[in-house]
Amino acid sequence: MERAFLRLLRTSAIRASRSSRARVLQPAVVKGSQQGVRHYISIADGTLSGAEPRSIRFSSSRPIWEGCRGFASEAGPGEVVVPFMGDSVPDGNLAAILKQAGDSVDMDEVIAQIETDKVTIDVRSPFAGTIEQIVANVGDTVTPGTKVAIVKEGVSSGKSTAPKKQEATPPPPPPPVAAKTTPAAPPPPPAKPATPPPPPPRASGAGPSEPQLPPKGGERRVPMTRLRKRVATRLKDSQNTFALLTTFNEIDMTNLMDLRAQYKDAFLEKHGVKLGFMSGFVKAAVSALHQLPAVNAVIDGDDIIYRDYVDISIAVGTEKGLVVPVIRGADKMNFAEIEKTINILGKKANSGTISIDDMAGGTFTISNGGVYGSLISTPIINPPQSAILGMHSIQKRPVVIGKEIVARPMMYVALTYDHRLIDGREAVLFLRAIKDAVEDPRRLLLDI
Repeated sequence: MERAFLRLLRTSAIRASRSSRARVLQPAVVKGSQQGVRHYISIADGTLSGAEPRSIRFSSSRPIWEGCRGFASEAGPGEVVVPFMGDSVPDGNLAAILKQAGDSVDMDEVIAQIETDKVTIDVRSPFAGTIEQIVANVGDTVTPGTKVAIVKEGVSSGKSTAPKKQEATPPPPPPPVAAKTTPAAPPPPPAKPATPPPPPPRASGAGPSEPQLPPKGGERRVPMTRLRKRVATRLKDSQNTFALLTTFNEIDMTNLMDLRAQYKDAFLEKHGVKLGFMSGFVKAAVSALHQLPAVNAVIDGDDIIYRDYVDISIAVGTEKGLVVPVIRGADKMNFAEIEKTINILGKKANSGTISIDDMAGGTFTISNGGVYGSLISTPIINPPQSAILGMHSIQKRPVVIGKEIVARPMMYVALTYDHRLIDGREAVLFLRAIKDAVEDPRRLLLDI
């Protein structure tokens, strides 16, 4: 029912955009059975047929407005076009085409994928039917509204072929060179020039530090993805812009590990998510940011912007590159809400379904290199933030407790900060606040 409603919206928009008569916007009344509320939706470029608002009930938990923002008014009959990709994403590269001409396709089925410098975006068919033609190629730079395929509308047979990624067609081999006949009288050799010819001009973009070396055995040249290039640019800009400085400390993880071991089963049973260490560090970071607001601030020109809210970015390494989803309103969340949000964002990041909105903003970043075995590192600030906390692996080391030397699970932590805004005193006190909260989690409950 939901898909039928979305198709009605798109079809109505197409018809209205081609009509020269005046457009009258009619509200669509939708009753969500789960929330018991009404949503009123109007189409920016078209009308809904019928004088009375339509009332539709469905049980899907998917937001009703998903998929409504598109380019229906620009698309012709059966055309599948690149969707809106975000205000900050003007274009992308067509990374894969998952269908071929003649394949059956269902409504809302993914037929292609676009790689931007932030996320991978799916191109879905708004119709069910058979693909008549693929009008774009892998590697093309596309913008919202670019045609990708043409679908002959009709009921899908459900016998779609297995998705196949379209690969770039290799260039045809050069034609064979015809054998030359030996002339009866060879011409005399040309005279040697007085001066050697000048070297060929250097290819555009190739500098002395970027030689284009010929490939050797066991080597292969692969172009960087847009996401990788974006990450490289941002990290280099961070180095060039900020006055980066890193301070270190170590944390005794005994109490937090005991707390987790004691309550993990009850926590999982009640909240449906595992209790990890990240929620403890997020809560500790929130407390420390409230104590030292400069770490949560940012420089904007000649001004300093102090934020009274805390949105924590969590660095997640994926196969396609580093993404940094945001836990919004982390200062208003409890342990369970933080763990659930981290779980949802982590799954979306690893499956490639994370959106630009999931990564926009953020006032402070936490990076956990310990999951890969890192003992100590100096993390780089995630612009335009002013600081980043680096977590590392937990190892048992001898420490002095009282007058005794005992083995304790210890973790090195690092805070890289913008020294233009944050003084060394504030950075050290911030990291000390993190250490105190993690080593004694009761402080988080008492807000001290």
